[in-house]
Amino acid sequence: MNKAFIALAIGGFGIGLTEFVIMGILPEVADAIDITIPQAGHFIAAYALGVVVGAPLFTAIGGKIPAQKALLALMVWFTVFNTVSALADSYWFLLVSRFLAGLPHGAFFGIGAVVASKLAKPGKTAQAISIMFSGLTIANVLGVPFGTYLSQHFNWNFAFYMVGIIGILAVLANAFWMPSLESTSNQGIREEMKIFKKAELWLVILLTTIGTGGFFAWYSYIAPLITDVAGHDKEVVSYAMIIAGLGMTVGNLLGARLADKLSPINASALMLGVMALVLILNTFLASNPVLVLVMTFIIGVVAFCIVTPVQLTMINTAKGSEMMGSSVNQSAFNMGNASGAYLAGLPIVAGMGYTSADWVGAVMAASGVVVALVIMQLRKQQSKNTAYELEKAR
Repeated sequence: MNKAFIALAIGGFGIGLTEFVIMGILPEVADAIDITIPQAGHFIAAYALGVVVGAPLFTAIGGKIPAQKALLALMVWFTVFNTVSALADSYWFLLVSRFLAGLPHGAFFGIGAVVASKLAKPGKTAQAISIMFSGLTIANVLGVPFGTYLSQHFNWNFAFYMVGIIGILAVLANAFWMPSLESTSNQGIREEMKIFKKAELWLVILLTTIGTGGFFAWYSYIAPLITDVAGHDKEVVSYAMIIAGLGMTVGNLLGARLADKLSPINASALMLGVMALVLILNTFLASNPVLVLVMTFIIGVVAFCIVTPVQLTMINTAKGSEMMGSSVNQSAFNMGNASGAYLAGLPIVAGMGYTSADWVGAVMAASGVVVALVIMQLRKQQSKNTAYELEKAR
């Protein structure tokens, strides 16, 4: 079982690497393909769109076959199209390959989360899921900085060759270390899709989108915050990204413990509230060269304390279709990525400075708290209705 969790973490490492490394090498990609940096930003959006489209589609297909084979197939697809991305020599070639590379992202984490929960010891479900997500956080500590370095000093496609190599390792790990498991779903696609009729499911999607969007509002503009606001040289940005990644790794582990001790929805509400506060605090401290780095670590910790609790909140909501709910939640994370970056950019364009992005992030995180409270109230009402019906039946 320990090797099975490592196999999931290796897949998470590859996914984290391909999702985030592109953000640090946009200038190199733009120069190589002879396009503008804003045009190169389309490759980030193409991947995110692939995640949104692929999560329900690949999950519906993958859930009908044994879980080990589904995870293996998803990693093969991931490896092929990330390697193809490294061979791209035109805008459209890379745009399409990035979209295709993003398709298995949500399904891998969705199926993987359900598999991890089944393999976990009693009372350790959150920690088991956090091991899978630890691959994504470690990618931000080691993979993204190294991939960025290779791309800047050699060629941009080295980063995607690196993703391809990690993908091969993930394929081998899932082939040899993942135990044979039954399919994670025995329902038809129509039955799976019925969960979208539940109001609570849409509330959790909203919670994930705007809540994690608060983190991405800050993270998307961390480079100018470090250089223009704090006054560091641009070389410090790479170190700041490592510091943020270390914070994410710590937060991922703490979040799992919180989800086990509190309920997942309570842990989500608590940490979203803390995130709103630390983002507001960061607006006052970001001009200090030392404190901005301290806050970078703290925000990384707080932000990733939310990941496992939110994922478990979705799994608890999507009873009977846990895998579909879990994978769709990955789409919500990516919608949070896009919406956080976009909304935080509006006040910056209006000339309000880079710290204004943190205010946007704080508002989004606080809005997530409100949504979490609505979910709690909805669950209380449902419990009362169920108790009433049982009493009435007697």
